[in-house]
Amino acid sequence: MFKAIAAFIFLSISVFAIACGGSSTSGGKTIKAGPAGNNLTATLASSDGVLRNGKQNFTLTFTDQSGKPVDVGSVALNFFMPAMGSMAAMNNPASFTTTNTPGVYAGKVDLEMAGEWQAQITYDGPAGKGKATITTTAQ
Repeated sequence: MFKAIAAFIFLSISVFAIACGGSSTSGGKTIKAGPAGNNLTATLASSDGVLRNGKQNFTLTFTDQSGKPVDVGSVALNFFMPAMGSMAAMNNPASFTTTNTPGVYAGKVDLEMAGEWQAQITYDGPAGKGKATITTTAQ
C-alpha cells in the first residue's frame, strides 16, 4: 500500500512540474511564435514568457511542422518600433550565439522602451533563406 501511495505522489509531482513550465525546445516559455517561411515556425521565448523593456536574454527557435528544431544557419533579429509623433523610429538589434541544440539560438537585446515591437527575423543556411515579422509587446 505504501509503495502505491508513494508512486502516486511521485507521478502527481512530475505531472505538476511539467505542466508548470518544464523545459522545452524553445529554451523557456513562449513569448510569441509565428510563421517563418519554408514551412518553419519561429518562436521567441524567455524564462518567464515575457518580453521586457531593458536588457534581457531570450531564445529564438525554428521548428518544422512536427515541432522538431531545424538548423537555419545564420540568424538576425531586429526589434523595430515605428515613429510615433515626434518620437523617431527605434531599431534594437539582438545578438545571438548558438546552443547545443541546432535550431535554437540564444539571444540578447536591450529594448529602449515598453510597447509594441516588430521582431524582424532573417535567416540563411541549410533550411534556405527566410524572413519573418512577429509583432510582440514589451512590458
